Amino acid sequence: MLQLLEQISAASSSFPSSSETVQLDLLSALVNALRPRKGDDVASTLIKLRQLTLLLQQQPQLAAGLRRYALHLLSLRRQTSLYTDVGILSNDGFFSELQRRLIYRFLPPALDERFLVDCLEKIFPFDNDYVWLQAIPLEAWDALLDALQMPAETSETTALPDAQKTLTEILLAIQVLSYRVSAIGIEPELIRIYSDVKAFESPFLMQNVELHRYLDSYLRHLNGETTMPLEDARHVLVMLQQCQEVVNKIRKNALRLGTSVAVTYRLVRLDQHLNRLHKLLELVDTGAAPSEQRRIGLQLGLELIEAHNRKYMVRELFADNINLLARNVTENASRTGEHYIAENRSEYGAMYRSAAGAGFIIGFMALFKILASYLHAAPLVEAFLFSMNYAFGFMLIHVLHFTVATKQPAMTASRIAAGLHSSDGRNIDIDSLTDMIVKVVRTQFVAVLGNLSVAFPVAWLLVYGYFLLTGHHFVTPDKADHLLHDIDPFSSLALFHAAIAGVCLFLAGLISGYYDNKALYTRMSQRVVRVRWLNRLFGSARTQRLGEYLENSLGGLTGNFYFGILLGTIGTVGFLLGLPIDIRHITFATANFAIALVGLDHSVSWQVIAISTVGVIAIGLINLWVSFTLALLVALRSRQVRFRQRGPLLKSLGQRLLQRPLEFFIAPKDAPESEAS
Repeated sequence: MLQLLEQISAASSSFPSSSETVQLDLLSALVNALRPRKGDDVASTLIKLRQLTLLLQQQPQLAAGLRRYALHLLSLRRQTSLYTDVGILSNDGFFSELQRRLIYRFLPPALDERFLVDCLEKIFPFDNDYVWLQAIPLEAWDALLDALQMPAETSETTALPDAQKTLTEILLAIQVLSYRVSAIGIEPELIRIYSDVKAFESPFLMQNVELHRYLDSYLRHLNGETTMPLEDARHVLVMLQQCQEVVNKIRKNALRLGTSVAVTYRLVRLDQHLNRLHKLLELVDTGAAPSEQRRIGLQLGLELIEAHNRKYMVRELFADNINLLARNVTENASRTGEHYIAENRSEYGAMYRSAAGAGFIIGFMALFKILASYLHAAPLVEAFLFSMNYAFGFMLIHVLHFTVATKQPAMTASRIAAGLHSSDGRNIDIDSLTDMIVKVVRTQFVAVLGNLSVAFPVAWLLVYGYFLLTGHHFVTPDKADHLLHDIDPFSSLALFHAAIAGVCLFLAGLISGYYDNKALYTRMSQRVVRVRWLNRLFGSARTQRLGEYLENSLGGLTGNFYFGILLGTIGTVGFLLGLPIDIRHITFATANFAIALVGLDHSVSWQVIAISTVGVIAIGLINLWVSFTLALLVALRSRQVRFRQRGPLLKSLGQRLLQRPLEFFIAPKDAPESEAS
């Protein structure tokens, strides 16, 4: 390392203009000497860094050479793009940025070493360089910077102009970022979501006015003009804080009015610009403490290196942009989930009746699917018939306000995630959360009971009536045996297929929330009212009611439609690909069980009945558990909640189960009107 520092010191004494590449190579060699041989061996790097610091402290001429070398290296390159582009999303949009990252992962772009941002590729070429850099304590970096700092009594003629060049580049970056904040902040889509901000008084524009005043004062100060006092950066920082408050209000309004990928992308970009602008202003503020400025500069440098190392990561792009969109989707599901929670005995009974209605329709749907299979159509035609049977059946259930029990977990999981949310993750009311989970469990129980208690007798009566009318069974004994085998949890893939159905239920919940969000964001009701042929056909009043219905029910209709498509096509996809994939749904499994019993003239052993009953229950549990778990994970991720009180929550649920077990299955009686009032 001593030899390398001597080479750097020698190179810094002449600075030949033709040796820019050589100078960069020397810095790369110094970083490579510090880089750990193994990714997790940070201790060795820390030892090397302290040795370097000690060497610079003992030999000031080497410290002066490295300082001149670094400053001159910076002055020879354009730095603005490093501060304005690295770690900040481009203006191309989400899908263009995604395409760019995917392409660059396989075919990286050409480099131009005249730009400092491209020099980072040579100095920190590995994707995990930021890991060991950030693992080094800040005290060690502080000691190194102290060793490199120019003594107060010394004057270096080359260092000062080079340092001023870097400062000028930072000021230019501040100006560029401010213009971008103004442009993004007055986008029509953002103003539509938060219309209280008028364009002429928008803080996004006012911050640019304040910033120009500050930069003019700063540049006069650099040029030695002391006739006017230097403006304080606090005025600009206050305007940036107001901009951030508007961004937060836009996010809150987006939860109510809906959002889109484009709006989400702009909000993330705006956040990134405001954060970078805030840090750069604090870095150049003459009124700030030098120690604080050094800390900010060091953190910014590490942040830029990390952003450079991860600039082609597709996962980062999704993590930054999808959270808000997923929050809107799950927020709509959460509001829907409130209708799936029975608070008292009357709501409990209403849920049973609603689920019973769905069980009645599903009994017919199970028969229609078997009828469609008797056509022996081509695989894709059969998949279409199955899909339409499921899709229109589930949509009819939704229109009639009936309830399919397995659709509840994807909705109620978002409601539970909302209960887990708190500002610090520590002040969650465990008792209230326990009450809500108990209500969800008993509502789920009565919904399943309603589905099964009606689907089974309806399917049985239909096929038995068919037998009485025609004299032969609806299904052959072989088909009946096949139906029983499909729900056997021990000799078939019934549980695996039930898990696939659980994934479909989860996806249907996401689709439902997405279209609910889309209907709100696009103002579906107002758009429908403007369709002239609908007004001529139905009249303005009916058209308005149709628009309001679509805005409120679009998510439910499309979610049920796509759920039917998924259930109807997965078996055919498995057949075409030669994979053992299919679906098993608890209510259809119950109806098929009844159909098989009639088809075999009820001549089945008690063992078969017991195994089939266990199979139906197991299929239902897998359906509910998979869909609930996936929905809860997405809801927690979208809210950025990390729940750390699983132990107290499980203890509270266990105590409630031991003390009042019936509450998990039966709702309490309605409160008297006098008490309720």
